[in-house]
Amino acid sequence: MTKRIFGCLFLLVSATAVQAQDETPDAPFHDLQVPQFLDIAHRGASGYLPEHTQASTVMAHGLGADFIEQDVQLSRDSVPVVLHDEILDHVTNVSEVFPEKHRPDGKYYVVDFSLEELKQLTMVARHKDYELVYPKRFSHPDVHFPIQTLDEEIKLIQELNRVRDMSTGIYIEIKSPRWYQQQGYDATAAVMSVLAHNGYHDKRPTPVYLQSFDPEVLRRLKREFNWDFPLIQLVGDNEWGETDIDYSAMRTGAGLESVKSYAEGVGLWVNHVLTGVNENGEPEWDSVLKSAEEKGLDVHVYTLRADDLPEGVESHAQLRQWLKQAGVEGVFTDFPDKK
Repeated sequence: MTKRIFGCLFLLVSATAVQAQDETPDAPFHDLQVPQFLDIAHRGASGYLPEHTQASTVMAHGLGADFIEQDVQLSRDSVPVVLHDEILDHVTNVSEVFPEKHRPDGKYYVVDFSLEELKQLTMVARHKDYELVYPKRFSHPDVHFPIQTLDEEIKLIQELNRVRDMSTGIYIEIKSPRWYQQQGYDATAAVMSVLAHNGYHDKRPTPVYLQSFDPEVLRRLKREFNWDFPLIQLVGDNEWGETDIDYSAMRTGAGLESVKSYAEGVGLWVNHVLTGVNENGEPEWDSVLKSAEEKGLDVHVYTLRADDLPEGVESHAQLRQWLKQAGVEGVFTDFPDKK
């Protein structure tokens, strides 16, 4: 039932978007030039401000990010909101505002809160077990950062592009689609409805990527929603235990050949790409880079953090340069100004 409802909603919004095509030019304020090497702001400028906040987005735009990542969860009333986790525990003050609104496991799930309730929360620096994950980052408790909807973020970036005459793109991840399906929601259809409403049905108001760890989501985007813009298959690690998808097999030549049938690129974890630094201080690369190049797949590597570098790497700039020289097409970074 939920799928049918969202499917109808998408078609309705899509029809509206089609009617407005003449009013939605493909490149209203710029020619949408995309650089050969992409600096993708990971959850905004999250090295400087709390992730996925309006302030983090504005700062990432100001620092010259080529794309700004938008992770999407759903509210109880099916509104796509920009949050990385399915739960609110580690990035908001939810336990203070709604102390009793947790599930039996003690966690506060985004989908259990209406948008009106979510807007009463404030985003805070990421923490775990009451300790900051990155202690040197912005963490002042009295600064209010509201949760943003995907619609609000898209409009913000489009308007910043207009007034600054830029082509900063949006890079959307559809999070936990199978988990949402179990809860009775269709995360993919909800995201596509917002995109259609903002002019992305046939036009391209900004450069745009869609990504997911779930290959079926990407296949569905092409098959059901006729999505004709670039798709990125995110590749995780089997040891994370978050899904039954075999990511080790996906990184093989045969696995990447399969990815090529429905996606334009892969998002690879930096630890799967950079295997080490040798005694001469030179990077050592996994064969997955060569395999991806042979298959004609773009590679976007996640995540570069100046305050959490891989062993043997001296600086964010060094790691970025190494990856660029190795043929990688882009990087997700918490620090989009560090080149």
